Order: sequence, then structure tokens, then C-alpha cells
Amino acid sequence: MKWREGRRSDNVEDMRGRGGSMGGGAKFGLGTLVVAVAAYFLGVDPNLVLGIMGGADGSVQEAPTTVSADQPLDEGADFMRVVLADTEDTWGALFQQAGSQYRAPRLRLYTGGTASGCGSASSAMGPFYCPADERVYVDLSFFDELVRRFNAPGDSAAPGSFAQAYVLAHEVGHHVQHLMGLDEKVRGAQQRASQEQQNALQVRMELQADCFAGIWAHHAQRARQIIETGDIEDALGAAAAVGDDMIQKRAQGYVVPESFTHGSAAQRQQWFEKGLNSGQVGACDTFNARSL
Repeated sequence: MKWREGRRSDNVEDMRGRGGSMGGGAKFGLGTLVVAVAAYFLGVDPNLVLGIMGGADGSVQEAPTTVSADQPLDEGADFMRVVLADTEDTWGALFQQAGSQYRAPRLRLYTGGTASGCGSASSAMGPFYCPADERVYVDLSFFDELVRRFNAPGDSAAPGSFAQAYVLAHEVGHHVQHLMGLDEKVRGAQQRASQEQQNALQVRMELQADCFAGIWAHHAQRARQIIETGDIEDALGAAAAVGDDMIQKRAQGYVVPESFTHGSAAQRQQWFEKGLNSGQVGACDTFNARSL
């Protein structure tokens, strides 16, 4: 991915080497299933881990260090800052075209654990978005885990990998859903639904975020020509690696579609490609799609 000449975002907080804890809330992320797998082996119902939690107040107990655009960072963090800026440019333009204003999320980089408006976070959870404080949380070590534990393409852990950009764009996709009010509607519907129905709604939420990541890639390529040979395959490989079916096969040897919360490998790839090929928000309406 071509990124070194890109703009750097100021909406980055570097909390690496620090930590904290907070109240609960709803998290949406690529890595949530890692926690579910751990819960399975520990004898804890994964549905308790993946359930919707309430009561976040959004207050932060420890002041983060905000990274300015001209502040030098290590290459992995610098890449994240460039990708975040690119999502800001893409969604800012799309919201403006729709007669609205885009409010950018903040990205918090952390190591091991940190505080969030949705509760205490650990690196085992993987990247996630917290709507309570409108932040994306990333421990960069997740990308090594993506390769080591989830058999993602071997270059997915290298700074500048398009797979890493896809992961961040997916979490920003959850922020877009939040700005559109979709997350609140889904949580309301989940509270009135059975566990199986709750899971099905969450799958549609996650697949739409994948599609929104594809929309970012479509417009970023069109405006800034950032995609290089092999990039799309890298992103699709990362999407497949964290499909529910792939994770369940590795964790328990069989697949239970009714318990899916993020979608299968094929579904994640399909919806990313829909966004990539169309560049249109309307193409990402997973909630009214008859089949996923």
C-alpha cells in the first residue's frame, strides 16, 4: 500500500505502555471473537462475553497523550495515523455530499490493556470501536496474532500492509454506523430478540462494517491511488482469517452458524468486495438483504 506520502491524522492518542479501567458499554470489533474463543476454553458462555453491556458513562480516568501530525512515531503507529487520516478524508467527503458533517473518531494505541468508555480493554480482544467515547482501540500486536494464530497472509503483520488498513477501516465503519444511528437501533432490537436473533443482527452489523471498509478502499484508490498489487488479496485474506467459521473450526473443530456474530469468511470477503466495487453506502444495506 502506498502510504508514506499521505496526510497524518491528529486524532491519535498514544497510550502504549500505560493502562486503566472503566465502566461497561457495547464494543464492536474484529477481535471480539478472540475473547469468545478464550471463554469457550475457560468454560464461560461466550454469549456472556459477546452480549450487549450497558451503563458506560464515557469518562476517562487517565489522560492520554495526543499525537500531533508532525510528531515522529514508529512505523506501525505512523501507518495507522495515515490510514486514519485517509478514512477522515473519504468519509468527510461522503458525508458532505449527503448534506451532513462527518465527526471523526479518535484512535487510541495501547499495549496490553487500557481504559475505554466501554469498559476495560485488553489486547486479547483485538481492535474494537467504542461508541460511548467514539474511539477506535488498537494494540498493534494484534497484527502479529492475525498471522500467528489466525493464519492470515504472512505480510499482514508488516507495517504498511493493506490488511492492517482494512482492520482499521472496519472499525471506522462501526463509527460511521454510530453516526448514522444504526448501532442504537440494533441494540434496541437485540434487547427484544432471542439469542439467535441477537447474533444474526450482530452479523449484519459486522458485515456492513466490512462493506464500509470496502467503500473507503474504493474512494481512497480513486482519489489517491494507494492500492498496489496484492493489497486486495491481503485484505481479503485478513477478512477470511477472522470469519466465524474459521475461528470455530480452530477452536472446537466444528461450525455452529447460529452462534455466528461476525459472519463467515466468505461473507466477510463478499461484503468487503461489495463496498470496494460500488463505493456506494446503499450497496451496504445488510439489514434488508435477503441473503448474506
